[in-house]
Amino acid sequence: MSLIKTIDNLRSEIKNKSNGKTINIGFVPTMGYLHEGHLSLIKRAKKENDLVVVSVFVNPTQFGANEDLDNYPRDIETDYKLAIDSGADIVFNPEVEEMYRDGNSTYVIVEGEITKKLCGASRSTHFRGVTTVVAKLLNIVKPTNAYFGQKDAQQVAVIEKIVRDLDFDVNIIPCELIRENDGLALSSRNVYLSEEERDQALILSKSLFKAKELFLSGERNSKNLKGFIISKIKTKNLADIDYVEIVHPKTLESIDNIEEKALIALAVRFGKTRLIDNIYLEV
Repeated sequence: MSLIKTIDNLRSEIKNKSNGKTINIGFVPTMGYLHEGHLSLIKRAKKENDLVVVSVFVNPTQFGANEDLDNYPRDIETDYKLAIDSGADIVFNPEVEEMYRDGNSTYVIVEGEITKKLCGASRSTHFRGVTTVVAKLLNIVKPTNAYFGQKDAQQVAVIEKIVRDLDFDVNIIPCELIRENDGLALSSRNVYLSEEERDQALILSKSLFKAKELFLSGERNSKNLKGFIISKIKTKNLADIDYVEIVHPKTLESIDNIEEKALIALAVRFGKTRLIDNIYLEV
């Protein structure tokens, strides 16, 4: 059980632990400040693989101007203990200078609507940072299986695309969104919320659950479902809606009438905290 800081040491540790054998390696990339959502990924990886690697790296290239890079919560000592207790064999915690060495100018860019919609519409450089760091980590760890939470549904779709397009030899395993007991989607950023903001933020999951009820009762028109969700969120005076969209879960193309599986995704700010949430609809 190791905390590794450099790429060379990580590769050596993986080689040593595999002991010359072909083994299944599970990988869980995170930005740290681990919560039960992260731990559920690690526990699943432990069940399905011989060796589990967890990365804890706050990736600067996926943060835009005036976002929360400097204030993003960090606690590597607690993260390390939680990761190991949940089944990690190796925790990789590199410095920025290790992941982006002097003169770094190579990025992985996914073209098309899949990165320009939803979170990509208001965060123009975000997915360039996500795809680049994930590609680097997959190349470094060379996992058999990599685990991602469905709370970041757009991120999962984009990562699945780069794996297909660039022929990475890895299985991407999407895992269910984990919520707190009151329905709020687990997020490291939840700690930013004031008591009032957190209370009002519960409208996100409530509106999604209610929209799903309407869908199951026969409502198939996306405009009507979106309008319902928006009206519910606007009852909270602290809510500032970034987007509410209904899209195809893989391509993220907009859907007018829902005839197959669809994704309702939203992003809303409460104060300075931007929260995302989603739910799947299946005919």
